[in-house]
Amino acid sequence: MRSKVPPAPSGIHPGGGLLRKRETAFAWALILPSFVFIGVIIFYPMGLSLRLSLFQVDLTRRGAGTPFVGLANYIDILKSGYFWSSVGRTAYFTVVSIAIEMVLGLFIALLLNEKFRGRGILRSLLLLPWALPITVDAIMWKWIFNANYGAFNALLQQLGLIEKYQPWLTRPWSAMHCVIAADVWKVTPLVALLLLAGLQTIPRELYEAAEVDGAGWFRSLWKITIPLLGPTMTVVLVLRTLDAFRVFDIVYVMTQGGPANATKVISFLTYQEAFKFLHFSRGAALSYLITLIVAVLALLYTRAMKRQIEY
Repeated sequence: MRSKVPPAPSGIHPGGGLLRKRETAFAWALILPSFVFIGVIIFYPMGLSLRLSLFQVDLTRRGAGTPFVGLANYIDILKSGYFWSSVGRTAYFTVVSIAIEMVLGLFIALLLNEKFRGRGILRSLLLLPWALPITVDAIMWKWIFNANYGAFNALLQQLGLIEKYQPWLTRPWSAMHCVIAADVWKVTPLVALLLLAGLQTIPRELYEAAEVDGAGWFRSLWKITIPLLGPTMTVVLVLRTLDAFRVFDIVYVMTQGGPANATKVISFLTYQEAFKFLHFSRGAALSYLITLIVAVLALLYTRAMKRQIEY
């Protein structure tokens, strides 16, 4: 008499389907708290701000209500000259500061890549400016450029370059460059260390072969170092561009967007619209325009990085 084999319980398959389901459920259980946290902290406020930008919320107009206006806030901002002026100032700050940081960072990285006594200590000390909080950095440079007792004025006067102290932070042209100087001093060490990490991946044999062929220092730099350092430089450029375009802290502490709006970058303009003038809808719309600009920059840089890696 042939015995009957009981059927396999539901969900059990020869390939271990039940085990895979349990592993999947366990994985989702581990990931779910992170999704909830990200949703509450990031996506929920983003959704609220997007909704806010589509309404007219202005605390200076009491009793006006909060009517739905659609894209009117975005259209008004894009038509305004102050928005494009702030974008131009932000672009100028970004381009000039990053250009200086990349050049200085590269030469500092080249110096620290050489073998000499005390190199490790110098590398550690190099991080001090970057390790300082941005607010501390901004206050320090505000004192340095002070019109009455600033160290910068004292230095220039002792060198005979100026006859009397100058109000650097109250002149439109010089105020922007003072802010750029503060940003360059803080961020250049980070750029240098990132480029130094890239330099250490370049084989020394390439430089030795170039030296045998009679190539000098500059030719080796141009033909070997910069091409092989290209992917690292692209990554640094991406990170710094996205960060510099959202600059706010240094401007807020040093100049408050002045003088005569000379340092009113787009992030500071957003702060003023939302929290100073209480135009919450316009502030929300400005924040999304900043997000859009940064997203476009990130996309362009990502494509450039991809081409660099494929090359």
